[in-house]
Amino acid sequence: MARRRARTFGTIRKLPSGRWQARYFDRAGARHRAPRTFATKADASAYLAAVEADLNRQIWTDPRHARVTFGRWVMRWQDTTGTLRPGTRVTYDYLLRRFLLPAFETTPLAALDTVTVRAWLAGLHRAGEVTPTTIAKAYRLLRRILNVAVEAGYLARNPCVIKGAGVERAAEMRHVTIPQLHQLADAVPARYRALILLAGYGGLRWAELVGLRRHRVDLATARVQVVEQAAEVAGKFIVSPPKTKASERTVALPEVVMTALAEHLDRYANPGPDGLVFPTSRGTYLNRSNFGRLVWRPALAQLGLDGVRFHDLRHTAATLAAATGATTKELMARMGHTSPAVALRYQHVMADRDAMIAAGLDRLAAQAMKPKGTQRARRTARARRVVSSNAVTSSDDESGRRESNPHCELGKLVFCH
Repeated sequence: MARRRARTFGTIRKLPSGRWQARYFDRAGARHRAPRTFATKADASAYLAAVEADLNRQIWTDPRHARVTFGRWVMRWQDTTGTLRPGTRVTYDYLLRRFLLPAFETTPLAALDTVTVRAWLAGLHRAGEVTPTTIAKAYRLLRRILNVAVEAGYLARNPCVIKGAGVERAAEMRHVTIPQLHQLADAVPARYRALILLAGYGGLRWAELVGLRRHRVDLATARVQVVEQAAEVAGKFIVSPPKTKASERTVALPEVVMTALAEHLDRYANPGPDGLVFPTSRGTYLNRSNFGRLVWRPALAQLGLDGVRFHDLRHTAATLAAATGATTKELMARMGHTSPAVALRYQHVMADRDAMIAAGLDRLAAQAMKPKGTQRARRTARARRVVSSNAVTSSDDESGRRESNPHCELGKLVFCH
């Protein structure tokens, strides 16, 4: 009985030119032809074997898709980005225009391999024209775009697998002491004093401050609601929810901030419940560039604090809240730094503890702003009483001094730099 021939994957035929052509069907029944011909029948068979293996492992991609250029794929990818925030869209457009399209626009997707991506990254770093942070952003965008290509079957695998290439190594954030914070508040025009204090104690982001409305400030309970922001995108202000769900929060504030806010609302805020809390003198949104040039940098120069960014006030607020004893989870909720699930999980904790954090900030502010002469006089009088009493030992004297100033270590952490 004749042995049955094993079924072979695909077909091979010899062309009039003498070269060999390979053809096959994918799992959906569509017919495909190898993108090139082969010098020998064995080469064509090896190609079909590789295609069959890829189909079995479900990593096969249509070779016609792989011939699509990066530029054409970007246009298709952009059709899927309707949910991007306006600011993110502007950033992506810049990165595409400045870095990705000049390098890869005419390159077929199949030709994008890890070596090509590495060479592109090395060229950007070698040129030194942009910061490593910007290069990391461009790399992450390339990886995101090609991830969608993999999901759509246009690529078998993403070549952006370079360890650490997308990590932003930002410079260490700075923070100011409480005396410096109040000096800044006094150095800027009176219109912006409450803005500085709210940023430095409450930790609101710039766009959250710019978009803050009167009815979000509750003077009776010393709280501010953060439920919207006004972001400047391509010269226009776009009002939207904060950057994440966790950023929608209610922040309890110390009395020192609420006093400044009450005075500010009477003098500078726009009228009506929906009036802006921090408008310009013309009643419009604050422009960050103008604020930095006309208000912020002159104040820094006056105080010798060059290099401090406005965003560092947010870092200051987190540092001060931590100094009052706030837990990590409480800090994340207060600053809007957690995921929505974590924010909801610890919302009941914040309802009780946030007011305690605000009270602690009041104590820190009062301690830091005491006149130094008064502090020295009190320490001298205390020392005289200890000597005259002659009722404690040297070790007891040391313990008494520590107990009389329970915030000494806290003072070193917050005020000594």
